[in-house]
Amino acid sequence: MRPLLMFVLTLFSTQIAVIPAFSQVMEQSDPLQYADIADLSAEAPIIIHVTVKEAIKVDPERAPNAPAGTQRFYIIASTNALIRGQGGVGETIRYIIDLPLDARGRAPKIKKQSFIIFARRTPGGSSDNVQLVARDAQVSWTPSREQRVRSLVRELVANDAPPAISRIASAFHVPGTVIGEGETQIFLETETGSPISITVLTRDGQRKFWAVSLGEIVDDAARAPIRNSLLWYRLACFLPPQLPASALAGDTPANARQARSDYQTVLDDLGGCPRSRRP
Repeated sequence: MRPLLMFVLTLFSTQIAVIPAFSQVMEQSDPLQYADIADLSAEAPIIIHVTVKEAIKVDPERAPNAPAGTQRFYIIASTNALIRGQGGVGETIRYIIDLPLDARGRAPKIKKQSFIIFARRTPGGSSDNVQLVARDAQVSWTPSREQRVRSLVRELVANDAPPAISRIASAFHVPGTVIGEGETQIFLETETGSPISITVLTRDGQRKFWAVSLGEIVDDAARAPIRNSLLWYRLACFLPPQLPASALAGDTPANARQARSDYQTVLDDLGGCPRSRRP
């Protein structure tokens, strides 16, 4: 085996990937949801549109930790376009992936095929060597899929991008002066320390209105997030299914019940977080 290949295989011995069936589907039946792309993109400092030049099979004895029913490959790919990545990348990219065998035990043929890979640089390695961020972080390329990824990356790198949510810090409900009216506020902690708050307003005889504010000040002009936006993803995919008891400490039982009801309204309006892959 060539020295370079042996070096890269050693470097990537614990960074393997398995490409699932969904990455082989055609554009018109693309099952990748917004959350699928967001999960991969948020973890990947490097996202590249590549075309496979060589897919070199790795002997099983050199890949003892490869999942059963897969064939490990050392991929040499040409860079078609850098979608995300500071410092750029070379014209050639190398990485390791485990591909599933078919019913006859044959490995897929991916030479000359185009993919989008979600990766990170290898510690101490050259700029040509990358590690996939997940087992399924190589997905088949289509023009529309690349456009979806680019649009999401623009959201991720924006100065006002909503951060990932860590937990619900507190929540309380304040009844209005008229029976049936009131306001619930829910305060979220984030990984960056920038707060996010949710306000739910109830007016007698009117549908509940809720909105999200980013930052220290509750914005009167705030609105609920648009579905399949980064803010929607942060909420719909990571809010817990119910308010934790610790967040309601100190509120009266009646107010706590109303806060839970208002929180459920938020979850119902967000509509869940459909995925076709496990994050």
